[in-house]
Amino acid sequence: MKPRAFPAPLRVLALLPIMAMLAGCSILGGKPRDPVTIYSPQAVAQSDPSWPQVDWQLAIAKPSATRLIDSPRIAVRPVPGELQVYRGSSWAQPPTDMIEAVVLRVLEDSGKIAGVGRVATGMRSDYRLAMDVRRFESDYRGGALPVATIEISATLLNNRDQRIVARRTFLREEAAATNDVATVTDAFGRALAAVSGEIAGWTLAQGHGDAQTHPTL
Repeated sequence: MKPRAFPAPLRVLALLPIMAMLAGCSILGGKPRDPVTIYSPQAVAQSDPSWPQVDWQLAIAKPSATRLIDSPRIAVRPVPGELQVYRGSSWAQPPTDMIEAVVLRVLEDSGKIAGVGRVATGMRSDYRLAMDVRRFESDYRGGALPVATIEISATLLNNRDQRIVARRTFLREEAAATNDVATVTDAFGRALAAVSGEIAGWTLAQGHGDAQTHPTL
């Protein structure tokens, strides 16, 4: 007997193993075994010509986050004090991976730094950027439409003496035009690009000032 060929739409069934990870409450309803739609925001942060040119190298540590944040689930806060997830929807990457990738890319593309890479690569670096993701959620705030909210605490360290050079919390919010999950993830893409650009520019400025103050680095 010839193998039966399934039509293209049924290929979504290959995503079923993922669904076990997405079990839980949801404001969108749906059946537990509904197919999963995977979202990958196209977040491209823009560099700023006014950023300082630096001759040191930076290693970016993998961002830290709670288990709920560092998850493929897309978090939503329908009312204050209540956190749920969008059922039937998932990120292609956990938020920590997305943040690390976008910050790294904007620094690489800026041409403003001698070298930048992930801590995991084992590269020798003068500075290290650590990030803690505090919020990565869709927040209704009692309104009719959600706001993509990203909050990140960033710390820049001098690798020579492990000194904290600077620390700052970044908060970016982008309103979604509708309640549709695709529209919400688009808002996340804008917020991610904006906050990553802010972190990159801040890192260069803080490291530049420290290197001038401590020229023996």
